[in-house]
Amino acid sequence: MTVEVVVEEKETTQLGGGDDNGGVEVKVEEESIKEGPKVIEKSASYKEESNFLSDLKEFERKALNEMKEKLEEAIIGGRIFKKEEVKKIENVQEKEKEKEKEKEIVEEKEKEKEVVVEEKEETKQENKEEEEKKPEAQEEKKVEEKKPEAEEETKPETEKEEKVEEKTPEAEQEEKKTEEKCVDEVDKDISLWGVPLLPSKGAEGIDVILLKFLRAREFKVNDALEMLKKSLQWRKENNIDSILEEDVGADLGSAAYMYGVDREGHPVCYNIFGVFDNEELYQKTLGTEEKRNEFLRWRLRLMEKGIQKLDLKPSGISSLLQINDLKNSPGPAKKELRIAMKQAVGLLQDNYPEFVAKNFFINVPFWYYALNALLSPFFTQRTKSKFVVSRPAKVTETLLKYISAEELPVHYGGFKREDDFEFANEEPNVSEITVKAGSTESIEIPVDELGTTTTWDLTVLGWEVNYREEFVPNDEGSYTIVVQKGKKIGTQEAPIRNSFRNNEPGKVVLTVENGSSKKKRVLYRYKTKKSSGV
Repeated sequence: MTVEVVVEEKETTQLGGGDDNGGVEVKVEEESIKEGPKVIEKSASYKEESNFLSDLKEFERKALNEMKEKLEEAIIGGRIFKKEEVKKIENVQEKEKEKEKEKEIVEEKEKEKEVVVEEKEETKQENKEEEEKKPEAQEEKKVEEKKPEAEEETKPETEKEEKVEEKTPEAEQEEKKTEEKCVDEVDKDISLWGVPLLPSKGAEGIDVILLKFLRAREFKVNDALEMLKKSLQWRKENNIDSILEEDVGADLGSAAYMYGVDREGHPVCYNIFGVFDNEELYQKTLGTEEKRNEFLRWRLRLMEKGIQKLDLKPSGISSLLQINDLKNSPGPAKKELRIAMKQAVGLLQDNYPEFVAKNFFINVPFWYYALNALLSPFFTQRTKSKFVVSRPAKVTETLLKYISAEELPVHYGGFKREDDFEFANEEPNVSEITVKAGSTESIEIPVDELGTTTTWDLTVLGWEVNYREEFVPNDEGSYTIVVQKGKKIGTQEAPIRNSFRNNEPGKVVLTVENGSSKKKRVLYRYKTKKSSGV
């Protein structure tokens, strides 16, 4: 089946048929043959940096090998989690201090006992004459009464001293060795996003991960290794490896979500700042420090979910596309939002290096530049180079360079709809035509079989055109059926989806009339389905 694109009231010529145009027959002006259906323009500089060793520069390979050596030594030597080692040393020191204190207490009591004995001796001498007068039996009785008291005073201290001495020997050293052994075993098994980090294990994804940290630190090995260590420590302290099992921020799905992929296969993450214009949601999400921390944890969880969609291998897709929609955002005037964004930027940049292939800021308002100046010190130059900024009028055109119309959501001018199965099993078949200023073009979809349902999607970048839909029967005696009467469509119109079931052979005609002074790009796709029982 073929589709004809007709330029009204102009002399036309027919381009060669199906092979050159994907089975689409096109009629256009002779002077504008190049303006017929074409593949939508893509960005020319949007390939992920290669993670294959053969594609790396010599200094990059050298840095990667050096980092592997140092990481191997650090893991085997148990020097990854420095803070924990310091804590263990401090615990040992505390125990030793406690022992010293216990010994000092014993010594002080021993001294007190000696003083008591000396005082008793002096008293004994002063009262010697009186004691001599008393019967020897009574004197012996006194001595016998004093001995148990002295023994009672001495015995606990002796026993305590013995107990202190019992804590010191080999048992405690053995316990310390066991703790160190456990630390070594854990360190050797350490992994990041499911990839074992001990280089000698030869995990396929280790080069991908280490290159991310090296690129984030301009291939300075020591800096990259330190960044990796700090990130691992942060993950451990905040239980990031178990964050996917948590159920946090269930009401925040409208604030950020993963949806579809771009032209290169990168998962796309949408951050919708306009939801915070709702005061109730704003206070519920960012109103207090505790709530901001919950929000940040929810956002980190979303990042981890996005990484689960990646293939951390040299041949795989290992980064995301991020879109920040600033439409209706409350902006930097909201203190809590500024704080949360600073924290989010810091956490993501420090612990998820090189996980964003491109970072879009769309529907940018006037205050964006003030916010950018505020956050700019937190971004590296490498990160800034990935920014793409788009004003509202250019959003669809900009995004289509990176995301196909089939994968771009309808509210951004694409054809992707939630829970839509109409084109689910169809091959990508989006075509594009250009309507010059002051001209009209029609897309004709022949429908030769009776009872066929034709469904189509169509969008015009920038709209501001007149548009209509008709079914024209092949029989000249039949009447043309108006599917959608002509109307002027403004700039904010969403893509159109419609369908028609024919009762006789004919064609569906979609007409775009461009009365503006600028050319318009029209994207469309269609499918036909024979109705059952016809």
